[in-house]
Amino acid sequence: MLDHVSIGVRDTDASKRFYDAALQPLGYSCLSQSPGSLGYGVEAVELWVNEAARPVPADTSSGLHFCVAAPTRASVDAFHAAALRKGGKDNGQPGLRAAYGDNYYAAFVIDPDGYRLEAYCGKAE
Repeated sequence: MLDHVSIGVRDTDASKRFYDAALQPLGYSCLSQSPGSLGYGVEAVELWVNEAARPVPADTSSGLHFCVAAPTRASVDAFHAAALRKGGKDNGQPGLRAAYGDNYYAAFVIDPDGYRLEAYCGKAE
């Protein structure tokens, strides 16, 4: 349904360090970069990270989060560890979430601007 999502951030240099590290274990990379703009995906940009004068304020009660597909449970673990190393905050350790399904394996982090991210793998491993 969605072609891409764009988010506004305060500092694309800090965001690049975070997103390069967090998304690499999931198979995503920065496919487009220009001053103040980063585009992430596999073959085409699906996530735009752009400097904004007034990024959306972080709000943990909003329900807003972005879930990124992960190829394996190990990549979910690596996503979480890399995100924390590059300025992210833990918002849920990697593990099974039985309430969401038998094979729902996910981890949750908060990026340097307050956006909530999830990496999810539904494969039985």
